[in-house]
Amino acid sequence: MTRLLPPLILIAALLLAWEAACRLLHVAPYVLPPPSAIAAALARSWPLLLASAWTTLATALVALAIASLLACGLALAVGLHPALEDAMRPIAVTLQVTPLVAIAPLVVIWAGLEHPGRAVTALAAVVAFFPIFSGALTGLKAVDPDLNRLFDLYGATRAQRLWRLRLPSAVPALLEGHKVAAGLAVFGAVVAEFVAGSGGAQGLAWRILEASNRLQTAKVFAALAVLAALGVALHAVLAAVERRLLAAWAGRATR
Repeated sequence: MTRLLPPLILIAALLLAWEAACRLLHVAPYVLPPPSAIAAALARSWPLLLASAWTTLATALVALAIASLLACGLALAVGLHPALEDAMRPIAVTLQVTPLVAIAPLVVIWAGLEHPGRAVTALAAVVAFFPIFSGALTGLKAVDPDLNRLFDLYGATRAQRLWRLRLPSAVPALLEGHKVAAGLAVFGAVVAEFVAGSGGAQGLAWRILEASNRLQTAKVFAALAVLAALGVALHAVLAAVERRLLAAWAGRATR
């Protein structure tokens, strides 16, 4: 409670100040609705918003799984053949720094205009790829030098060194990379739907676009609140999984 109380008090104070400012200054609801109007819009639209939140979450999770498989597979290939790192890293960095909106039209064309959901999933996977790939590479290199020399002493092969030494050492970095990538997958799904969505994949981004076009600003804020809650909940779940797996990993490492 001592950790939760200060942020809750601050959030409540900000909401009260927001409500008072909107009422005292007579701000138009379509410009900035008060929190009470946002709560009313959320109460009216929560079934639709929850269904859209599930669509966004499902897209993000599928994208995260695809990015995890590709990134971990490539990282393991680099671990077996270190020369591949020089070839793969520039491509991975290029994918990371290229704006999502720049490649979205191409992905939409390749996925097919009649399948916007595929394009959104692919774009979210691109965003989530780099943190997992970078974390895997960093973890595979974070090997105890003494253990490395021990494997040299026993004449371990490259594959044995990878599976029995480098991969177990990479567990903390892999978990952190997946936790970061999960948030980016949600972000990528929302941005991709803004750019590539045509109403076929009706996630939270589509609800925001729909409400903003109708000047339903309170509903826009309600969708943003659901999106923020979704991101916080996903991060909390992954953080709990990370703590559990790291505890198991630490116990195994000490035996």
